[in-house]
Amino acid sequence: MRLMHQPPKIFLHFFRWFCQPKLLDSIEGDLMELYHERIEKIGKSKADLRFIADVIQLFRPGIIKSVESQHPINIYDMLKSYFKISWRNLVKEKMYSFIKIGGFATGVAACLLIALFIKEEISYDLQYPNHEHIYRVIGVITENGDLNKGVAFPAPMAATMKEDFPEILAAGRFNNSELFGAGSNEVRSAEEENNAYDEGFVYFDQELVNMLQLQFVYGNPVNALSQPNAIIITQRKADKYFPHEDPVGKQLILNNKTDRPYTIGGVIEDFKPTSHLQFNFLIGTTGLEFWPDEQKNWGSSNYATYITVADGVDPHALESKLTKGILENYFIPAMKEGGRSQADIDKLFKEKKAHIELQPLNEIHLFSSDIKDNLVHGDIRMVWLFGGIAIFILLIAAINFINLSTAKSANRAKEVGLRKVVGSLRSNIINQFLSESILFSTVSFILGLAIASVILPYFNVISGKSISLPWSEWWLIPALFLSSLLVGVLAGIYPSFYLSSFKPIEVLKGNLTRGVKSSPLRSALVVFQFATSIILLIGTMVIYRQMNFILDKNIGFDKEQVLLIQGTNTLGKQVVSFANELRDLPHVVELTTGDYLPVRGSKRNGNGFWNEGKQRIDPAVSSQFWQVDETYLSTLGIKLAEGRNFDRNLASDSGAIIINQKMAKELGGNMVGKWITNYAGLWNVIGVVENFHYESLREDIRPLAMVLGLEASTLAVKLKSEDMSETIISLTKKWNKFAPHQPIRYSFLDERYAAMYADVQRTGKIFTSFSILAIVVACLGLFALSAFMVEQRSKEISVRLVLGASINSVFQLLTWNFVKLVLIAFLIAAPMGWYMMTRWLEDYAYKTEIGLDIFLITGITASLIALLTISYQSLRAAWTKPITHLRAD
Repeated sequence: MRLMHQPPKIFLHFFRWFCQPKLLDSIEGDLMELYHERIEKIGKSKADLRFIADVIQLFRPGIIKSVESQHPINIYDMLKSYFKISWRNLVKEKMYSFIKIGGFATGVAACLLIALFIKEEISYDLQYPNHEHIYRVIGVITENGDLNKGVAFPAPMAATMKEDFPEILAAGRFNNSELFGAGSNEVRSAEEENNAYDEGFVYFDQELVNMLQLQFVYGNPVNALSQPNAIIITQRKADKYFPHEDPVGKQLILNNKTDRPYTIGGVIEDFKPTSHLQFNFLIGTTGLEFWPDEQKNWGSSNYATYITVADGVDPHALESKLTKGILENYFIPAMKEGGRSQADIDKLFKEKKAHIELQPLNEIHLFSSDIKDNLVHGDIRMVWLFGGIAIFILLIAAINFINLSTAKSANRAKEVGLRKVVGSLRSNIINQFLSESILFSTVSFILGLAIASVILPYFNVISGKSISLPWSEWWLIPALFLSSLLVGVLAGIYPSFYLSSFKPIEVLKGNLTRGVKSSPLRSALVVFQFATSIILLIGTMVIYRQMNFILDKNIGFDKEQVLLIQGTNTLGKQVVSFANELRDLPHVVELTTGDYLPVRGSKRNGNGFWNEGKQRIDPAVSSQFWQVDETYLSTLGIKLAEGRNFDRNLASDSGAIIINQKMAKELGGNMVGKWITNYAGLWNVIGVVENFHYESLREDIRPLAMVLGLEASTLAVKLKSEDMSETIISLTKKWNKFAPHQPIRYSFLDERYAAMYADVQRTGKIFTSFSILAIVVACLGLFALSAFMVEQRSKEISVRLVLGASINSVFQLLTWNFVKLVLIAFLIAAPMGWYMMTRWLEDYAYKTEIGLDIFLITGITASLIALLTISYQSLRAAWTKPITHLRAD
């Protein structure tokens, strides 16, 4: 079997090329033996990388052979000579070297950070031992031409799939809906009095624990959740609530419900940062029912379902079997039993094309941007965006190297000519310039690594990550060495062939003027640099304009100065008394008790509604179904379009309902006074509110229904205060009176609203940072090019000034060509930027316009930056006395 595995051929041949013949067989034998041992221990891919590292380490004096030609030349000494000459040139041309290395290092730092980001993003969920056989079940329907995907399925579906389909070896579920108490809670151990706020609660099957093979610190993995009211906690939470002890068998109290303690069945290791599951408290589902027979109910969907399939199972074929078997045998009978009309059933399965898909576990993190799953995950488009930005910034830096190397060709022409006269081969000269390029690249990589370590904290902030440099990983140094070698060769290959092509006779006669004048290639590279920078500028402006549009848009409710006091459900029946005492405070305008708020992270409850008597005739109108109190509308500034608000003094309002305009339209219009029905009963429509955005602006406003009720875990308080800190102190005193063992926890509605778009803000910061980076690197190159052009044309400028040319005309002469290139770059970048950002805005149902002003501002900004960059050298040349440059002649 060992003979079937071979190390990377290019490095094996490289080793055979440089190794001394007398050492070759023994060292190669040792390398191969070690390579095969590593394959058995760590796998082929890692063994290949270790082999490469070994070859690089062997490339040293004592191992490298000598090459016999007319004179014996040691390769090591030859390379040493190349790098010595390269170092002299680096030190001699300090400004140009600084720009080459500075630009390269900046590009390397950006690439290194982005490479670490991408590495983490694509490694999600690979830590689960059987991940290649685990899939998440996705439900898909088509509405108005758009695909809607979700993960919520009925409680009995997991067990049914395992029982009905032999391809499925295991099936497990979790429920992370805030509606049932998942998400966040007030927690304490049974021995403590003080509550602590905590997050990461989820209802979790024992079967799913087994499927994922979660790593246990304490407890039995097989039956940790097998008993009713069992709970698994992570190591971090065990250390918080039960420090320095095994907490298995101890109890936790949630939200002061002492009649329902949860017994700890196990402690697991914290979920790794590269897991799409980020929970802290796993509440068992054994014996759990949120209402009678809930676990047998096919009419309500609240559980994300995962399956493990057998080896060799085709997931696409299984998708078809699941769609047919589950939908026809269970969903349709359940819909008919629940009184759903045939029209409703036909609409779901024919018009909406409902079907089931299977999503591989390791794709959940990056490929779920269009799936409603109430989880935080990444986006493959961000990975591509980051990767593209990294490549372009490195290209911009490499272009500086190429441009400056070719532009200064005349300065190196005599060196090339003399080398050829004394017998140097063109290949030797190419090697010399490649060595110089590799030296620049190596120094740049070292400096880039230092820059990356310094700016890493800021990068983590804008990317929302906690990445660290893998100093302890064995592959880091070999990877950086190979990358510096590759980048150095790629950046230096054109200048090397270009400079080595000079003819000695032309050079020594002084006829060579190449490099002095602008070349088409150099101009094209400058255009590329600034086109890339302008595209990033356009992206930055559009993103920030969309963010401002989101924050400034009339969203149909008043989010300003609304304080959300959270955790009020622990007050029990005292919540009403607490609310009444708050009303007596001078700065409190109004307040409402309710868990259904128009921001992410509050409760949601989807339901189907019909006009009275139309259940078996019309399709259901899918709507949110919220419980609110009579002050909900006034506290949040939601306006009634028709009808009236709730009135607790009217007994009939216990059966009243208020809907939004969207729902009224879908139910047929003119709904005030009519009756509608859902699973909970018959409701009289007493009012219609104007549409307001209760979800992200990425989505259209959907139907909404509100009934009178009391959901008391959050209290929204409308304030009118210029001294907010003093008002909060007053609220805290009232809170401490009712809940002395629980710290007050509050947030502001406008902050919660803005937090819904944290990803947009991060994207804006990313574009801003990399736009600045790209422009700085491009301008460094432009500055160096302009300095060189001024240096080469100094005598021409002096003659022009002697002959009467004005400073203004000299300035125009030196700057126009560069400004012209920037304008060309703008003409290329503008349509590309418009297309890219138009595609980005397609994610939003409500979006800003990409106006002409954006392109005018970016075009003018880029031109001014370029003009300012080259103005210093141009004005310096124009103001210099002609005699300074003509004295030598």
